[in-house]
Amino acid sequence: MHTFPAPDGTPLAYHVAGAGAPLVCLPGGPMRDSGYLGELGGLAEAGVRVVRLDLRGTGASGVPADPASYRWDRQVADVEALRVQLGLERLRLLGHSAGAALATLYAARHPERVESLVLVTPGAETVGGEVTAADRLETARLREGEEWFPAAYAALEAITAGGATEADWEAAAPFSHGRWDGTARALRASGPAQRNAEAAAVYFGDADGGEPDGGADDGTSPAAVRDALARFGGRVLLLAGEFDVASPPRTVLASADAYPRAETVVLPGAGHFPWNDDPKGFTAAVTGFLAS
Repeated sequence: MHTFPAPDGTPLAYHVAGAGAPLVCLPGGPMRDSGYLGELGGLAEAGVRVVRLDLRGTGASGVPADPASYRWDRQVADVEALRVQLGLERLRLLGHSAGAALATLYAARHPERVESLVLVTPGAETVGGEVTAADRLETARLREGEEWFPAAYAALEAITAGGATEADWEAAAPFSHGRWDGTARALRASGPAQRNAEAAAVYFGDADGGEPDGGADDGTSPAAVRDALARFGGRVLLLAGEFDVASPPRTVLASADAYPRAETVVLPGAGHFPWNDDPKGFTAAVTGFLAS
């Protein structure tokens, strides 16, 4: 583990595995300890130096004095501070899920500092996309042959209808994974302890710390992000999982037009954590993109 100060003095931690050119990795959750990323399906053994940042208030990083600094746009400065700490002119940057939003906003604000961008099961909302209930349910029905499907699908219907209970979220958990096995169950069980719930509530909030208001005045609105990305010359990989109900492939692929130099990959049989579902396929897709 290594530490460095954020611009506001908050101590931040990052973890390094493997050798070779660095790939800075931003976790999702939002606001989950980066430990859940592990070595990202074997990237660290495939000639990639995996650099995982613990976002402020998570993992080994410190808690900031100002809770409003948990906002995703405020944390762009933390990523820039890490670039300086690593002594890199340009970053190869990976973001997973909500971390993909942070990675995208960093590229929009610092286009000259990003060599390439890998967005793993990203949300489409950052660039104005929309995930509908129909998208999620259609993706879920690909799993009809699974023994857990009936109860999980009923729970997902309740979630998409807006009337979910905690039990519904738990019952629908298998849809986040390509295989509902021991590894997936362990990842699910570790989530609450690894996630900073207070910070997660602020992450996508508005400038006053409340609910999102569209970001029209702070550069985080989809229109503002798209406009900034139009000037981004780096290469982008958008990686989706065939079975991912959180970021269905249709919506991930549709968001590619926001990036001037985008490539897309859909990993068969993978869910929201594709490096666990198909480590070899995930590693091949990412290393192939980085090397091309």
